Amino acid sequence: MSYQKRTALALASALAGTVVLMAAPAAHATVVDVDYKCKTPIGDKSAVSPIDIKSVKSGGGYRLTMSFQKGVSSSPVELGKGAMSPSAVIEVGGADSGRVQVSGAPNSAAIPANTPIKISDLSGTYTPKKSGKVDFTAGVLTIKALGTTTTCTPANKPGPSLRLDVTAAGNGQGAPDDDGGGQLPKTGPLDSAVALGTLGGTVLLTGAAGVLWLTRRGQGAAGR
Repeated sequence: MSYQKRTALALASALAGTVVLMAAPAAHATVVDVDYKCKTPIGDKSAVSPIDIKSVKSGGGYRLTMSFQKGVSSSPVELGKGAMSPSAVIEVGGADSGRVQVSGAPNSAAIPANTPIKISDLSGTYTPKKSGKVDFTAGVLTIKALGTTTTCTPANKPGPSLRLDVTAAGNGQGAPDDDGGGQLPKTGPLDSAVALGTLGGTVLLTGAAGVLWLTRRGQGAAGR
């Protein structure tokens, strides 16, 4: 093969690889403004925070991380280090449905009174039940601090912050089916009885054959 042909084939292969990479499904993430309406121990409050949701493949599922770019709600008193614990729900839509519970570490530093509460990154695991394009949207945020609970609900029906093309795990990987396919043999008293019955039947058949053989042998001896 000439040098020119080898070069052309190598270039074609590289371009083909590039096309494959470009065509491969990728996650589509968008920072979405979420208008939270919060029910706090001291009354209703509201705040808008841009929400970002990212994903990392983890085994048969995805590790989701929800990030708040602005603080929401506030406290009339200072919250000491570790006094506030956040958690939230990520709504699942599109090809799949459900909710993913995400949570984060308590505040690493004191939060001054009457200042927006900065929420740490919240993480949780999503395992696909159905294959296809799946949307992830910010849901209810819960803040627990000093024995109180603040609930913040999105009021503006935000769009999804993340869209993934997922594939659900198969059902036939060693799991027993409902119709008994793939189940291990059962053992127990009933099976032992069946086994003994089979053995007994064999003994009886052997005995009958032995009697028949002895009878025929006796008849043959009498005729000699």
